[in-house]
Amino acid sequence: MADGSRETWRTLRFAERVRAVVLTGAGERAFRTGIDRDALVPQPPSPYMRDDPLLDVAPKANGLWKPVVAAVRGMACGGTFYLLGESDFVVADPTAVFFDPHTAYGMVSAYESALMTLWMPYGEAARMMLMGTAERISARRAHEIGLVSEVTEEGGALAGAARCAAVLAGYPPEGVQGTVPAGGRRSCSPAGGGSTGCASRRREHPVPPGGVRWSAPCPCPSPRPARTRTGPCCTRRPHRP
Repeated sequence: MADGSRETWRTLRFAERVRAVVLTGAGERAFRTGIDRDALVPQPPSPYMRDDPLLDVAPKANGLWKPVVAAVRGMACGGTFYLLGESDFVVADPTAVFFDPHTAYGMVSAYESALMTLWMPYGEAARMMLMGTAERISARRAHEIGLVSEVTEEGGALAGAARCAAVLAGYPPEGVQGTVPAGGRRSCSPAGGGSTGCASRRREHPVPPGGVRWSAPCPCPSPRPARTRTGPCCTRRPHRP
C-alpha cells in the first residue's frame, strides 16, 4: 500500500488534467490505521538511526503541490497522520475519531506527531501522542482545535471534500498550485534517518511562473535558539523565535 501511495502521488504530478485531489479511505470503518504492528521493517543496528517505512507516503514528500483535500470517516490513527499532515485541509463526518496508539504499545510517537503540531495547538497534539489508545478526539473536538475544517452530516465527508475540490479545480491552476507551497504549513515533514529537519526529500519549494521562488517559514522543531537556525527547505528565512 505504501508503494502504491508513492506511485500515485508521483503519477498525479504529471497528470495535467488533475487540478485537485480528494483523499479518503475505503469503506466506512476507517480512513487509515497505519502500519501493522507485526510488520517487519529492517533497521540499522543503532537506535539513533531508525528507518520509518511511511515517511514518504504523503503527497508533499513526493513532490505533489496540487491541493489535496482529505475526507475522513471512521478511525484515523497512527500512520494516517502522515497523509493528513500533508493534506491541505480535512473534511470529516461525525463518525471520525483521531488518536495515536504508539505509546500504548511501547512505541515512540515521533514523526507523524511532528506534523500534527502544524494542525493543532501543541498541548492538544502532545496529549494525543501521550495518551495513546486511552483517548480519542471526536470530529467535533477536532473541528474546535483546527484539525478539521468542516464536519458534515454522517456519510457526507466524501461529498463535502469533492465539492471543495471541484471549486479548486475550477480556478486557474497557477494561482492554486502556487498557493499550496506558499502557505508553508504542510510543506515540511520530519526528515528521515532519525534526525530532525525538513523533508519532502529535502526538495526546494517550486519556482512559479516568472522565476520568483516561493519561500515559506520552516515549522520544524529546533533544539537550538530559533533565530540561529534555518531549515534546509527554507530559502534565506530563519525560524521564528
